[in-house]
Amino acid sequence: MRIRSNRFATALCVAILLCSASWVAYAQSGRASGIPAADLIQPSELAQTLKSPTEEKPLVLQVGSHILFAEAHIPGAEYAGAAAQEEGLRALKDRASKLDRARFVVIYCGCCPWSKCPNIWPAYQQMKALGFTHLKVLYVADNFGTDWVDKGYPVAKGR
Repeated sequence: MRIRSNRFATALCVAILLCSASWVAYAQSGRASGIPAADLIQPSELAQTLKSPTEEKPLVLQVGSHILFAEAHIPGAEYAGAAAQEEGLRALKDRASKLDRARFVVIYCGCCPWSKCPNIWPAYQQMKALGFTHLKVLYVADNFGTDWVDKGYPVAKGR
């Protein structure tokens, strides 16, 4: 009887750990599809906005890998931390806490295909929870290289 109860307890613990790990993976990836179309901005639209002398310029925050940011990023963008990690979310929250909630802000990652990005959904949720009302998410279908750099849109390097 004791052996069965130990096996059951062990199996239950393993099941709980697996479910927890699955939930974390689910919560941090593939949820970009849950972002409403009204909150998305296409690369061509953002590029046009950035070069327009009359349109309001957004604050652009990159919420993905720092290595990706250093290799190439949107000119004027700030690195805000990889939002799939708690440290990155804290950095984003710290940066955003200093901003007017009505400010035009664009967040983007571009590390991988939209449906697999682990950073954009947590960043979007964080900014919405903070009350940002003019938030847009750059729709990067494949990756930053393909959807921004290869299209000839402006790029900055370093930092």
